[in-house]
Amino acid sequence: MAHRHISAHDLGINMQRGGERALFKWFIASFLFGKRVQQTVAERAYHVLVDDHQLDSPRKICHRSWKELVDLLGEGHYVRYDESTAERLLKLCHKLNDEYAGKLGKLHEASEGRQDLERRLLEFTGVGPKTLQIFMREARHVWT
Repeated sequence: MAHRHISAHDLGINMQRGGERALFKWFIASFLFGKRVQQTVAERAYHVLVDDHQLDSPRKICHRSWKELVDLLGEGHYVRYDESTAERLLKLCHKLNDEYAGKLGKLHEASEGRQDLERRLLEFTGVGPKTLQIFMREARHVWT
């Protein structure tokens, strides 16, 4: 079966009209898709977290315990990396809250060009080159 890129649109995220919330949803999706799991598993985990449990902001995620996030990832069959992913997701959201008032737009505003933006994104726990590539594929259209 051929590998295809999942887009924000495929997940029901309107990047053009969704504002900060859409950007964060895509960031979470990119975070999940950037790991070594099947796309269908990452997609299901995204829907469990964001659609079923409305974890669509860093503050909402930070109000969940590590154990709750592990259980939700398990509900989405994201079980191979559920514990480490839950930990990284909490660290990512705490950093976004603490350093950028919970807004990716503020991270963008603080950046001095694309290279600095990408460097800042890579500073988040759990965000590596693959996650960055997935995220920027759609976010760059919002931020141009």
